[in-house]
Amino acid sequence: MKAPLQRVNLASLGIVILAQVLFVQCTEFVPPADNYTVSQGDNATLSCLIDDKVTRVAWLNRSNILYAGKDKWSIDTRVQLLTNTKTEYSIVITHVDVADEGLYTCSFQTEDKPHTSQVYLIVQVPAKIVNISSSVTVNEGSNVNLQCLAVGKPEPTITWQQLAEGFSSEGELLEITEINRQQAGDYECITSNGVSIPDTKKVQITVNYPPYITKVNDAQSPVGKSARLRCEALAVPPADFEWFKDDKRLISGTDGLSIQSESIWSVILFSNVTSRHYGNYTCLASNKLGSFNSSLRLLKPGDPLNQGVTHTVSPLLLGLLSSTLIPLLRTV
Repeated sequence: MKAPLQRVNLASLGIVILAQVLFVQCTEFVPPADNYTVSQGDNATLSCLIDDKVTRVAWLNRSNILYAGKDKWSIDTRVQLLTNTKTEYSIVITHVDVADEGLYTCSFQTEDKPHTSQVYLIVQVPAKIVNISSSVTVNEGSNVNLQCLAVGKPEPTITWQQLAEGFSSEGELLEITEINRQQAGDYECITSNGVSIPDTKKVQITVNYPPYITKVNDAQSPVGKSARLRCEALAVPPADFEWFKDDKRLISGTDGLSIQSESIWSVILFSNVTSRHYGNYTCLASNKLGSFNSSLRLLKPGDPLNQGVTHTVSPLLLGLLSSTLIPLLRTV
């Protein structure tokens, strides 16, 4: 019972020795290997075209035998014999990884003459973002640095974009000096190497700036009717609104008036105007970076309305105003 087993082992050993000898003998005159490119995770099929004169055949990875004839020598379960006919000898490697990249050789013997066919397996890896800066909140005028790191094979390109402003910058590092409020928003890192769809991630930049009042209007109303004074302001973080009349802070629900405020506006509502309601009012918008106030009036019918509105600025705000705000103050 042992003799057949011994013959099988000897035959397999003979194929192994032949494959190694063929590989050594043929490396000196083998034509250049063809490149075979696959993506990580795909299957790679390595085919060797032969004929019915072939007596011995094997697939090798570098000098390691994967298959000799129908006998498997690789311990890798992903390597399987796909075709073993008189005209083709093929193997398949499933779920290819970067470690599988390299030279593969098909060695075969015909009429006592050795031959080889070689292919170089190239494994490409889709671009992937592995690290990116966190979202950040800064004060206007600060410098901001964002970093986006990506890996892939071939080496991926990295682009930063802000779609709202049509901004684009190449490279993993984005540097913004003296950032202004118009540059706030989502910044998208895009990495690609042509292997798969681009990988993208977003970072949000919030730019804090002091309030500035964008709109106020005088109002006219006769006694006994309703009226409204409205004040609008932009700020990050949103402004808190306060109302004053003759340097006295007004409280909603007193003296026949109510105050309603949202993040960018505030109004005084007079349900029943009396003579004491006429006069000058001040809207004050403030946040942690400064304050901004504007004057407006509740007038009797027939009193002239101002074409412009007077604005005054707190000392703290004067030191923080950006160059983009100065033209606004001149035109209001």
